[in-house]
Amino acid sequence: MKQTVFTVTENRTIARNTCLMTLRGDTAAITSPGQFVNLRLEGRYLRRPISVCDLNGDCLTLIYKVVGGGTAQMRELKPGCSLDLLTGLGNGYDLSKSTDSPLLVGGGVGVPPLYLLSKSLAAAGRKVKAILGFNTRDEVFFEEEFSQICTEVVIATADGSYGKRGFVTDVMKEMTYGYFYTCGPEPMLKAIDKIAVTSGQFSFEERMGCGFGACMGCSCMTKYGSKRICRDGPVLTREEIIW
Repeated sequence: MKQTVFTVTENRTIARNTCLMTLRGDTAAITSPGQFVNLRLEGRYLRRPISVCDLNGDCLTLIYKVVGGGTAQMRELKPGCSLDLLTGLGNGYDLSKSTDSPLLVGGGVGVPPLYLLSKSLAAAGRKVKAILGFNTRDEVFFEEEFSQICTEVVIATADGSYGKRGFVTDVMKEMTYGYFYTCGPEPMLKAIDKIAVTSGQFSFEERMGCGFGACMGCSCMTKYGSKRICRDGPVLTREEIIW
């Protein structure tokens, strides 16, 4: 973990209630896809945990959904603003467990951390497929970006307004893969666990106090004992999860 001041270079809306922010600063502590940062906002007691979407040198990309006062405050930040970030938080995805044909499954704001993962897997020679799930057409983002990396990208919308009608699990049943990685709301993760045919890794969204394991507020029980989502996760393997 490292505390660093970053400078906002871009902050714009990319889909309904969804924004992309780029920042420049010391990114050395970010070492694997699936990690997150915890950012401080003026007047807010708790920091906001946001998954790392992309990393290129000293340029950090975050994608966040505006759902409350804190993220609404983030949306108003202008280029040139400074942000205090804790970086390198959490244990990310383990690429060494992947087969040659991994499948990435993301839902809503669970999509962003899979982007850096897709780049890392493709760079390692894997043939990556992705399923990106959203509620409706105007919430879809990063389809083109994933398409430039993955051999196949399928968009699923719950209302059928774009791509395949239904949920990511409906599409997943029709696809072949040797391993999977996923991130999204817990009901989606549970549904994936019920129909998946291989081993895989799940990244959990959780409310956090400190973000680095001190407060124990995001602890969960696994088959191997108690783990903290912020420090021992947010990525857990399928074999250790207790639903």
